[in-house]
Parts: sequence; C-alpha cells; structure tokens
Amino acid sequence: MGVTRRQLLRAGTGVSAAGLLAACGGGSDGSGATAGSGGADRPRTGGTLRVGALGHGSAITRDPHGTQANESDYLILALVFDTLTVPGAAKNTAPRLAASWESSQDLRTWTFRIAEGAVFHDGTPVTAEDVVWSLQRLRRTPSGAARLPGIQVGNISARDDGTVVVVSDYANADFPLMTRFSSFVLKKGTSDADIARAPGTGPFTLDWFRGGNARLVRNDRWYGPAVHLDAIEVTMFETPQAMANALLAGQIDLASNAGAVAARTARSRADVQVLRRPDDMAMPIVMRTAADSPFADRRVREAIRLVVDREAMVKQVLSGYGTVANDILGTGDPRYAKDIPQRGRDLVRARKLLRDAGFDLSRTYELVTTEDISGLAESATLFADQAREAGIKVEVVKQESGAFWDRTWKSGDFYTSYWGTNDSVVFFASKTMVSEAGQNEAAWHDTGFDAAYREVIGSDDPKRRAAALTALQRIEHDRSGYLLWGMADGIDLAASKVRNLPKLPGYGRVQLEGVWLR
Repeated sequence: MGVTRRQLLRAGTGVSAAGLLAACGGGSDGSGATAGSGGADRPRTGGTLRVGALGHGSAITRDPHGTQANESDYLILALVFDTLTVPGAAKNTAPRLAASWESSQDLRTWTFRIAEGAVFHDGTPVTAEDVVWSLQRLRRTPSGAARLPGIQVGNISARDDGTVVVVSDYANADFPLMTRFSSFVLKKGTSDADIARAPGTGPFTLDWFRGGNARLVRNDRWYGPAVHLDAIEVTMFETPQAMANALLAGQIDLASNAGAVAARTARSRADVQVLRRPDDMAMPIVMRTAADSPFADRRVREAIRLVVDREAMVKQVLSGYGTVANDILGTGDPRYAKDIPQRGRDLVRARKLLRDAGFDLSRTYELVTTEDISGLAESATLFADQAREAGIKVEVVKQESGAFWDRTWKSGDFYTSYWGTNDSVVFFASKTMVSEAGQNEAAWHDTGFDAAYREVIGSDDPKRRAAALTALQRIEHDRSGYLLWGMADGIDLAASKVRNLPKLPGYGRVQLEGVWLR
C-alpha cells in the first residue's frame, strides 16, 4: 500500500506511499540494508542522520494503526514501533518482532513466537497479550479487513506469554507476508489519547515531534542488531524538489524517494550518492469496472491499455529511471510471469475495440491525478496526449492530495494511482483485486481471478502454486481495471558520509537502523 493505501507507496508514499510505503527494519536474513560506496569501511558508532521525507501538514497522523498519508509519518512510526515481520531480500518476508512462525497443515492457523528479549521503550517486556491486543485494534480500524485479510478479531489469541495464534477464515500460505507493513505493536490497553506518547519496541525512541518533524534517539534496549546512529532527525518536505534542494545544500543527509528529476540534478555531484531501487513504484492508471462506469466493458479497458506508448512514458515521465511494465502489479516477485507477451501500442486494434464496444468518442473523459509524488501528474498529461491519437478526448484534472484520497480514490472512474513494495503478486492481489479486497481501486469482481487467488494461497505445493499464480497473472493482464505502463525506480539521494543505506524497494527503504556515518 495489510497496508494502508499510502504505506504501499504512497510506493511510498507509496508512504510512496506509501509507500511510501514498506517496512521497518532488517530481518534475520541480513537483508535489511546494503552498503553504499565505501561499504568495506568499518561501521562507526555515533552521529545524527538528518533525513528528509515527503508529507503534508494536513495529513499528519501519530497513530501507527491509522492511515499514514505521509511518508514522513510512516518513517517515524516504522522506527519507533515494530511490525511482526518486515521485507527481506533472501526471502520477501523476514522476522522482526516475530522471531519465527509456523502454520497448521491446513494453512489456516498461524503461530507466531515473539523475539527473545523484546521490550517496550520503558523496559516493560513485550507479551503475547500486547500483540493480540494490537492486532485486534488494527483489525477494528476502517481498513482492518484489508490489513488482516481473512482474520476476525475473535480469532486472534495468546497461547502463552510469548506465543500468538491467528486463525484465518480460509487457507492462506502467504499470511505472514500480510503482516509486514501495519502490524505495529503497542502496549495492551493504550488509549487513543495516549497514542502520541505510547512507547514502542523499535530501534529508536521518540525524543520530540513538532508539526511533522521529529527527533528519534537510539534505543539501547532494542532486541535486534546493534544500532550505530545516536539519533535520526526527520524533516517533512511537501515536494521532492524542495527536499532534493535541501540535500544539495547540505541541510539534510538523506532525501528519501526524491525522484528522477532530483537524480538528474545530483548525478554530477561527487559529494552525493544516487541510490536506485529497481521495481520500486508502480504508477498505474485505474479504470473503474462497475456497471455504471464508461470502462465497464472489458474491450474498452483493453483498448485503453493498447493506446499507451510505454517506452515514451518511461523515457519522458521517469527520465529513463524505470522500466516498461505489462499491466501486472508485483513486478519484483521472483514468480512474476515474464512469459506473458509484453503488450505494446496498437492504435488500430484500440480503435476497433472501442467501436465494437460502442464507446462514446464524442465526450471528454476526466483523468484525475494528484502531485503527491514526482511524475504522477506528468504521466496523466502524457497519456492524455497519446490517447488523442486514438480519438479519445481526455482532460487531466489535478486534485489536492486530501481531496484526491477522500473523493476520488476507490470511487473515481478514471484516475492515477501509485503503489510501492512490488515484491509480491499475491500481496497486490489480496489488497487491490480480489472481490473482497478492502482497497479494490477498480471495483473489479472477477470469479476466475478470485478462484486463482484462493488456489495460490490455499496450497504450499510449489508446482500447484506456480500454475495458479500464472493463471492469476494472465487474468490480471487480460481484464483487470489497471493500466500499468511502467515501474519507477526508487531514487534516494544521500551525502557521501552516509553508509549502509537500505536498497530494498518500496518501504524497505525505511529500514534505517543499520545506517552509520563515516
């Protein structure tokens, strides 16, 4: 974005977003971070890392189970609170507060064991009751069904002080993956009024928070690997350009998710590192498939996908910092179906499909977008230009961030979206495409897709899962409500003194506890 809409990216942010979007710290597979230039240097303890992250003052939240529309908020929460699992490299799900997990033979009952030595910032040991209470609180949020799919509040319980049991309504071999982004753990009984001051279990504690900006200090009680930094200071910026300018001026040490324009500006600077994270952010155009939508006809959606010049989009919108996509979310998944033919531009076929479907070419269709992340509004404008070559009149409408997420997302007929952490086709299917998905952006209901999804998650047999996953991706490619023209690289800018920055895509980039300063 289970994960909130913005946590998956919003890809950033995606928190772009979120995803800005994923999600918290390095896993036991050693995948939390990868050394930058000079990675052979010996880690040094001490210093304060000054981080810039995107956000808007009107969207600030302090609740780890709330909707984090700001990358800055998610970054802070992900360093103060721990989730049960996090993104990994060797495997896409790595341990965090849950040191291990196992399932019953029918894949419905999942048992999580709490990491040894885990304590809250005030020294209180973390118990299974704390985790149960936190997961139940998460499930009761408006997005709870999407964040913990198939899980009812009454089916989360403690077996003993260190063991949590979660029972799913159906077999789900991928349930641990679903806990990577929003399963933040608080003390049992924490009131809403005390959320802003609630102690977490993460690698940093909150020193102060002011208007979206914060200072975090090292948590010497943390159960994970040694944290080298003394502190992290987070500054919220409303635009990628302002954040990049601050980095180039030496006012911050790290500009998170700065975008392609900033990368072009900074690449000639010897004192700045430009980190690229491939497959970091999906920037699809969403077509609502409900019966009252002009895009309800499958032929119309195929035509729209045939209109776009994908290579031009990547070149012009992303300045080449990205790759062409094929209308399937989850491009970083090792099981991504690369054998499905790449869809290209075909205006002749697009026009025929539109005629056959009786699509009204006399009217103008609004394509709604926002400027939350670099390139999003530009992608809408370029698509509108390309669509005119097929006789489709498209007017781009830019909305302020708050209005976009409140009024357009999940209800508009035609709009841009963005998602990060694209390492799992199944993850996106569960969040955005199965009929019951809480974040079903296109209002898409396809019995064949639903059946393929249940086949994938209902088995741990590799051959059976692989066959079902291929079928699922073919259906998504052929008839979903998405036009996914490209994948944007994640672009972080960092001062040369910054070492061991994370390179995982999506919200893997907030795994900053392994960073050190030269």
